[in-house]
Formats: sequence, structure tokens, C-alpha cells
Amino acid sequence: MFSGIVAAVGRITRIDPLEQGVRLTVDTAGLGLDDVALGDSIAHNGVCLTVIGMDGRNAQFDVSKETLDCTVGLDAPGEVNLEKALRLSDRLGGHLVSGHVDGVGTVRRFERIGESHELVIVAPPALGRYIARKGSITIQGVSLTVNRVTDVDDGCEFSINLIPHTVQVTTLGSLKAGSRVNLEIDLIARYAERMMSAEGTHK
Repeated sequence: MFSGIVAAVGRITRIDPLEQGVRLTVDTAGLGLDDVALGDSIAHNGVCLTVIGMDGRNAQFDVSKETLDCTVGLDAPGEVNLEKALRLSDRLGGHLVSGHVDGVGTVRRFERIGESHELVIVAPPALGRYIARKGSITIQGVSLTVNRVTDVDDGCEFSINLIPHTVQVTTLGSLKAGSRVNLEIDLIARYAERMMSAEGTHK
């Protein structure tokens, strides 16, 4: 589990093809690997990956073809938002995040408004029911609060307000109209929907 509070911005420096997927080498920058062991989990742009090798501040991760098919940002060199898995004693500064991407959204607008930025994203239609005003959503591994939600022809359009700090310490500042982003819906919303859909089926 994760909190959606990005700890460092790393960089994918090498991609080696596997029979079914790829092996990433990631410069973890300021994340710090002193307390990380083989088999531990680190989120990359919201995708939970397992550490399979370490060398200094570089770490290796295998990514399956299935994961590559349903996410963005793990198939080419570039910056990635990094977060270590939570410990039970950690503060939950964001919200509960599983590191399992539910879909890929498209940035419709990203513009500065005063000191902050407004980020408008269109999510796939199937995710619309889980996105609520003042609810939580994870974008590229960053825990954020939804300000506005509108159902549109091509899905669900929602807006986020990004404070300057978030823009500075994550990769979100590099987004632009047309950028594709990993989305994870709120874990509580996922279970609430399942419980409601299952009502009356086990009497």
C-alpha cells in the first residue's frame, strides 16, 4: 500500500526487453535505498513494482506486458514519481493507494491560475462512477482532491487544483494538453461500489 505522497522524482535510464515485458533500470535520485530490500515495492507513476536488483542508487524492476498494456510512462526513458510502500507506523498524508492503475486518462487542459495550476483530465467512461467532487484520486502516483466532475461524451471530465509545491516536487508540472496519465480511483469507492452491486445476491 502507498499514500500517494511522492518521495522523489527518479528517472528510467535503461530498458531491457524480456520475453513478455521489460526490465527497467531506475535512478532513484533522492529516494534513498538504505531501508529497501530485494522484493520490496516501490510505486512508479502510481504503478507498484517489485525491486529485483540494486546497485548504489540504481534499482531494477521487471514490468509485465500486461502492466505495460494498461499503463503509461514505463516503456521509455524519462522521469517518474517514486514512493516506497507504507509501513504500519507511517503517517497517511494522502489516501490509501494500492499501486494498481485502473485506467489511463488524457489531459484536456493544464494552465496556471494565480499561484496554482488547474489540471483538467478526461477519464475513461467506466471510471466515471468512482470520481466524486471532493473525493480522492491518484494521478501519476500523486494523491489529489477532485474539485469538479462533469460527465461528457468521451468519458468523465474532472478538474484538480495543484499547489506550487506539488508542481515543483512531482512530474505533474511537465503535463500538457494531450498527455496521458495513470489513474487509480479511491480504494474506498471501489469497495463501496462492489458492496452495493452485490446487495441482494446472497439471501
